[in-house]
Amino acid sequence: MKKSTMHFKTVLTIIISSVITFSITMLWLYGSTNKTKISKNPLTEVVKNDKMSTKLEMINSKIKSEYFGEVDEEKLSEYALKGYVLGLGDPYSEYFSYDEMQDFTEDTLGNYVGIGVYITKDDEQKELIIYDTVKNSPAQQAGLKSGDIIRKVDDKDYTVEDFDTIASEIKGKEGTKVKLVIERDGEEKSFEIERKSVELIRVTSQMLEDNIGYIYMSTFDGNVAEQIRKEYKDLKSKGATSLIIDIRNNGGGLVEEAVEIGDMLTDKGTTLLIQKDNKDKEKTYTSEKAKEIDMNFVLLTNNYSASASEILSAIVKEKVSNGKVVGMTTYGKGVIQTLYTLADGSGLKLTTDEYFTPNHETINKKGITPDYVVEGTFDSKELDVNNDKQLQKAIEVLKNDLK
Repeated sequence: MKKSTMHFKTVLTIIISSVITFSITMLWLYGSTNKTKISKNPLTEVVKNDKMSTKLEMINSKIKSEYFGEVDEEKLSEYALKGYVLGLGDPYSEYFSYDEMQDFTEDTLGNYVGIGVYITKDDEQKELIIYDTVKNSPAQQAGLKSGDIIRKVDDKDYTVEDFDTIASEIKGKEGTKVKLVIERDGEEKSFEIERKSVELIRVTSQMLEDNIGYIYMSTFDGNVAEQIRKEYKDLKSKGATSLIIDIRNNGGGLVEEAVEIGDMLTDKGTTLLIQKDNKDKEKTYTSEKAKEIDMNFVLLTNNYSASASEILSAIVKEKVSNGKVVGMTTYGKGVIQTLYTLADGSGLKLTTDEYFTPNHETINKKGITPDYVVEGTFDSKELDVNNDKQLQKAIEVLKNDLK
């Protein structure tokens, strides 16, 4: 059994996998790996209780002999596993089928083969809708747009009931093509798009007035620390003398990425994160390199900044002299999940650790309160400098408090 520690994000209702899957939990931390030989049938590995096994056998026997209808043995097994883990009553622990594991790992690593669309669903209208396209993706280049309603994939009709399966239908081998029929402004349009390897862009930047550089980070998945490093150097070359790092609406990502960004903001040897397992054994993360971002900066947060976002917020608030946190108290998710990969490629995501701020303060169900609390709303798709109260306060802090 492979083991990866992952820190799950919660909050966002639309998430990208290879297309977008709908989920409430999703924020990961990859860690060490070890292998253990297991049975090919994951159910026998999960269920060790003799009473439970006997009940399952009795139910299975009764279904086979009495059920009026077709029986999908694989689906029965998958749902048994999902229900077993669901019994923990933990919103972050979950069993993943093989396909679900593929989608989540592709998303987390920031690369997948597909066309590059984010898909959400409108339960009221019973429609599957393209929420957005990935920058420079085949979907964007072909002309798919936000708001397009998906009607067909490879000549097969799709409705909101197919939300859980449409991602795998649009994905495929690199170089192959997929046909989409969408509805836009009451008119149907057809597209044939070649599947390619798509890099998910997590970080964008721009220059604001007064030589202030602005970086927005949508998630901590993929290779975001390196993307932050690249955007920071680019802004500096354009004349930036101070910086705003925006993690509002950022539901989290890889803990290692948050720690690496924290490393960029602190001196070598600084405590960045404290992690405790179910046996009260603690592990401390410290910065390993010299500070890279030495200009004054503000970290922008809101109530949808969760998990890895809160790790970074705590680092800035407690350990960074040239940085301040502005915005709203963060979500308050301070537990870590470990992802175990079973032999057949399915997986078990289990809450295994709690994490604390560098000063050993609790984050879970509490969040990080900014240095400057400013209420407000935020649309990550369009930065409104003049009407964004939190952004305006960040600019004020850079001009006055962090001189």
